[in-house]
Amino acid sequence: MRKVASYRMRRVNEAIKEIIGTALAQDIKDPRVGFVTLTGVDTAPDLSHAKVFLSVYGRQAEKDATFEGLRAARPYLQRLIGQELKMKRTPTLEFVYDTSVDQGMRIQAMLKASGADSLEPREERSGEEDPE
Repeated sequence: MRKVASYRMRRVNEAIKEIIGTALAQDIKDPRVGFVTLTGVDTAPDLSHAKVFLSVYGRQAEKDATFEGLRAARPYLQRLIGQELKMKRTPTLEFVYDTSVDQGMRIQAMLKASGADSLEPREERSGEEDPE
């Protein structure tokens, strides 16, 4: 079970997420890096490393290429973090694929296929049902 991060660690995680997100949107011009959504950052308490959770849109080959491009950009991103945050230690970045978006899309597709996504919420339907 994961511990709830302290206020300081949440601030560090959000700052790293913002720096990486801005760099991905504006600075990284690697053609291998496709459509990436930054879903979260989890930094170790000793600031030695940070897991950067990403969701990538596309086929598996595009996802693999995107992660190769991100691994190539890791030194640049770590330098940006070090310059912006002025911490004692700059964490080593580890890029991790976040499967939660894929799982949500799969659940939504199953609901749509079963017809359950078109059902009205229970409280709205209960007033319209005939008691007979």
